[in-house]
Amino acid sequence: MKNKILFFFFCVFSIGLISFSIQSDPELIEFVVPKKWPKPVYNFAKNPLTEECFQLGRKLFYDPILSRDSTISCASCHLQYTGFTHVDHAVSHGIEGRKGTRNSLVLINLAWNSTFHWDGGVNNLDVQGINPIQHPAEMDNSLEEVIRRLSISETYPALFKKAFGSTEINTATIMKALTQYTVSLVSSNSKYDQVQRKEKGISFTDQEKNGLKIFNTHCASCHKAPLFTNTFFASNGLKIDSLLNDVGRYAITQRVKDSMQFKIPTLRNIEFTFPYMHDGRFRKLKDVINYYSDGINTKDRHLSSQLITPMKFNEIQKKDLLAFLYTLTDKTFLYNKRFSFPK
Repeated sequence: MKNKILFFFFCVFSIGLISFSIQSDPELIEFVVPKKWPKPVYNFAKNPLTEECFQLGRKLFYDPILSRDSTISCASCHLQYTGFTHVDHAVSHGIEGRKGTRNSLVLINLAWNSTFHWDGGVNNLDVQGINPIQHPAEMDNSLEEVIRRLSISETYPALFKKAFGSTEINTATIMKALTQYTVSLVSSNSKYDQVQRKEKGISFTDQEKNGLKIFNTHCASCHKAPLFTNTFFASNGLKIDSLLNDVGRYAITQRVKDSMQFKIPTLRNIEFTFPYMHDGRFRKLKDVINYYSDGINTKDRHLSSQLITPMKFNEIQKKDLLAFLYTLTDKTFLYNKRFSFPK
């Protein structure tokens, strides 16, 4: 009888361990690729998405603890409601009001990108977050200090254990968590997308149709659907800002052919991602259209070949093109609570 009782408790204890193990395993998340979209370039096999890691990355993204003086978070320059960029300055502002030299790029559909930043200075999303943390004009912190702060906090060790199975916090786990959040920022439900999916009751207006034709003729080679970028680099002929002296990708490669080349940004949610260009020089989208129509110096020796032929839109064409660009707004993305500040 005694042996039966011991066997019973052993079984109960074993079942409890199995149950605990199942409950503590991270919950895998499927990364859903929209229909007819290309295959993502991000290697999910090296960083499988889990709910616990996504939520950890989300918390880190919004936490100013990452900056030296605990005043700046990733979200300070990448606001959800504006397509995960900032709109209050031409160029990004870091701690103590320090100014950078560029407008922050949007964090949209990063799974399809193999280079990051305006100059492509980072080629792996899993390490991209290191730059803003250490940059003196952004967070101006050290990875060692970030690890120390997170390790002694009341909440983070337990969150890292849920995500990675250990309370140990290091650069790799911090970056993986941030990546799981940012790689999940997929925008694919604009009016344009709904029309492409032939959803009932959704169609382009005549003005939007005309704008699409203009776009396909003059813009689609660089801003290729469905990502509305080809993820390459180009020079659009902008005169260099004499104060910023930003030469673009040349600063990374030191190749003359890369002078004044900047990453071609996605146009998704372009209605809300002002100011525009790498240095934020244009506040309004119509100013951008005016520039491409009438302002490009076609004799610029750095100008990319796609822009050598003048576009010369008339006023009606400009309005039609603007109307089409507005169809790229995805409000389900901009107001998705899953991406917002964690409660």
